[in-house]
Parts: sequence; C-alpha cells; structure tokens
Amino acid sequence: MSGIRFRWLTKPVLVVWLTGGLVGCGTTTSPTQTALRSAETGTAGAETVPYYNTPDFTPIWLTDSAEVNHQITHRIADFSFRDQTNAPVTPETLRGKIYVANFFFTSCPSICPKMTSLLKAVQDTFRQEPAVALVSFSVTPWIDSVPRLRQYADRNGMIDQKWHLLTGDKSAIYTLARRSYFAEEALGFTKDSTEFLHTEHLILVDPNRRIRGIYNGTILLEIDKLIADIRTLLHQAN
Repeated sequence: MSGIRFRWLTKPVLVVWLTGGLVGCGTTTSPTQTALRSAETGTAGAETVPYYNTPDFTPIWLTDSAEVNHQITHRIADFSFRDQTNAPVTPETLRGKIYVANFFFTSCPSICPKMTSLLKAVQDTFRQEPAVALVSFSVTPWIDSVPRLRQYADRNGMIDQKWHLLTGDKSAIYTLARRSYFAEEALGFTKDSTEFLHTEHLILVDPNRRIRGIYNGTILLEIDKLIADIRTLLHQAN
C-alpha cells in the first residue's frame, strides 16, 4: 500500500517485578488512561471538560475564558476533503459544531469495525442535535474513493449530514493527523516518516477547533464518557 506500514497505537508491555516474593504485571499508560485519571483526581468539577494543547494529551483544566484564550493556543488547522456524498467538507462545514474525529480505512479488518459500531451509538444519541457531528478521515485515501465511502456509509447506517467520511490527498490527511489531531505518540517517530500510526483514539473537538478529549474508540465505557463530555459541552454552549 504505497510503502505505508501500519502499526497499532497502543500495545501492552509486560512489566515484571519481584518484591517479597510477589510477581506482577502491568501495561503502559495510554493518553486515554491519563486523561481519565486526571478527570477522576483533578480539581475540576463534574461539569468541566479539559483542554489539550500538546501531543502527550496532558489535560488543562480552565473555566475562565480569558485564561483559555491565553493558554490554549492549539487549534485544528484548515482542511478540505470530500465526503461520501462527494461534497467538500472544511472547518466551515463544522462551524459552531462539537465533533468527534477519528482515523480509519474501509478495508480495516480489526479495530475499525468495532470503532464504527460504537461511534454509531454516538451518532444515534445525538441524532436530533444539529450541533454535534462525526468526522472520519480515511488513512488509505488512494483506496477509499467517494463511491467506496458511499457504500461503507450505507452499510453502517451513517447519516450523511451527521457523519462525514472523508477522503482526499494522502499527504494532507497525514499532516493533519499528526500536527492537528496528534495522531501519533511512538518515541522516535519522525514527522517526515511515511509510516502511519493507525489509532483507535477518538478526538473530541469543540466549536472553536480546540481539542477537548481523547477516548479509546474500542471501549464502551470510554464511549459513555465521550457522550457525557459532549453533553457537558452542549450545556456550556447554551
């Protein structure tokens, strides 16, 4: 596939330690776990959703708008791609909307079907809420043509005006993934590499193009958290 090598983003790492005859094992801490722990132990209230400024997804808890404008400098960059209806989708299309972004490919046999199934629950939860959208970027745009995206959308019950499946220039999609959505985190991974880190992460973006959450799209409990955070942002917007 054009020399692109795919690697799954999160891999368990066995850690063995001996203390007083005990043997244990653990896993590396993912950004989603870090964010969830921060939400549980942080000083912010239940009706607060953090901001994220950096690729390590360290949550920043702010409620004062002046502080937000001063401290939160990262925004999702401009883009223009085509969706399953062959319509152009840009940040203007999503203006005033809270949206969930993810990266997938239609021929993915493993995590994508599960992510799609769980994201369908997000779509259905906010079916009647025009201020909420979903945006899925193909990481194999040379394969995922508009007609192929059309078939995928129809097969999975996706609502065209609610859920945009995007295809377009490979370089533009990968640059957006790395620099705007922070869709990479492996040590030693270079910005000019052609290797793409296909990820199960879902990124929550607010109407001001700021990142507000990261979630594992294959875990039901994290989808529940995503839905709760969207509701909080809707409440704050009103």
